[in-house]
Amino acid sequence: MSAFDISVRFFLQLAVVLAACRGVGLVARRIGQPQVVAEMITGVLLGPSVFGLLSTKVFAAGMVPLDLQAWLFPKESKAIFFAVSQIGIALYMFLVGVEFRTDLFQSRIRSAASISLAGMLTPFVLGGALAVWLVGQAGFFSPKVDRWEAVLFLGASMCITAFPMLARIIVERGLSGTSLGTLALAAGAMDDAAAWCVLAVVLASFKADWHIAAWAIGGGLAYAVIVLTLGKRLFRRMETLAVQHGTVTQPMLAFTLMAVMLGSWFTDAVGIYAVFGAFILGLAMPRGRFSAELTRQLEPLLVVFLLPTFFTYSGLNTRLDLVDTPKLWLIAGIALAAACIGKGGACWAAARLHGEDNRTALAVGTLMNARGLMELIILNIGLERGLITPQLFSIMVVMAVVTTLLASPVFEWVYGSSARARGELGSLPSRA
Repeated sequence: MSAFDISVRFFLQLAVVLAACRGVGLVARRIGQPQVVAEMITGVLLGPSVFGLLSTKVFAAGMVPLDLQAWLFPKESKAIFFAVSQIGIALYMFLVGVEFRTDLFQSRIRSAASISLAGMLTPFVLGGALAVWLVGQAGFFSPKVDRWEAVLFLGASMCITAFPMLARIIVERGLSGTSLGTLALAAGAMDDAAAWCVLAVVLASFKADWHIAAWAIGGGLAYAVIVLTLGKRLFRRMETLAVQHGTVTQPMLAFTLMAVMLGSWFTDAVGIYAVFGAFILGLAMPRGRFSAELTRQLEPLLVVFLLPTFFTYSGLNTRLDLVDTPKLWLIAGIALAAACIGKGGACWAAARLHGEDNRTALAVGTLMNARGLMELIILNIGLERGLITPQLFSIMVVMAVVTTLLASPVFEWVYGSSARARGELGSLPSRA
């Protein structure tokens, strides 16, 4: 396909994705699922597992002259789709950082750190044990992967939290800026940052190049320190200008967006993923008129138009049909049980040990247990780098999808209904 043909097809892809997300969202809300879960499901529905299978059968039957899924989402167009999805999630996580209550975080830092640590260590150990079992069998890991690399990779995959999805659920449930929302976001951010560092160590070992790990860990820490010290002082001027002008002017907005893109580029380049660069930059932004105007200008187009591309992209590459034998389904069930017990149970226990009431502790464990697309990103990296096979990839995708689908209804059951009765939550998601 020529560049012109790809761009033309891309407009149609966006139209289909947006329409499908809204349609699935209407159904999802009726069964208590937020819009973000609908967007994740939409990606799977539009991918090869559902739409691809149906269109292939229709094509084979001769009812239409082409394979609709392959025509609508050709391989040549996935690069531009991926790039747009990264812009969407980076900007969204930037706004999450802008609205993050650092004062509440400072008062809950010990609880957040303990929850994050427990939510990493327990599923990491269980994932490592599962890797020890699977690495000795054919068809799950590459023959080039040794035992400890398999343990580190599967451990990191099991302990990761869907940080962007966690943020979206918190925002849609009206928990942004609350004690529970801040606690879950802080724990999720620390959890995922550590998991990406572990992944960097795995890739460094697999490639026999320890510069990868050094860049990821050292570069990420250096970026956070510089942005939250020097950067924070620099951006204070933005609040003064916003008050003087009564709004965020176009030059101010352009400068801010440039900073978000640079921060996302740097953290992605060093190996800890773009969302952390954007989120940390959001933390450095001044609160007040500037942050309020920034959110007002960016949020509508971002949430409705750009963000759905991220939550559908990985679904377009997911092949759930590869889990097609009783043995693979048994392994998928074991992985799911280990994930839920290791993540949700450990986070609940840590929250209780730090004095949280049982309802809040259960809510934190439920939110932290969602893996979502951060899990899919790690799995795609493992598949692309030759660490795991398509069979293990599909098994772990099943675990990621199920834990994410469980997050919202279980949260509603353990926390939402009682909180709503006391007026702590709205009756509808605040942003859809």
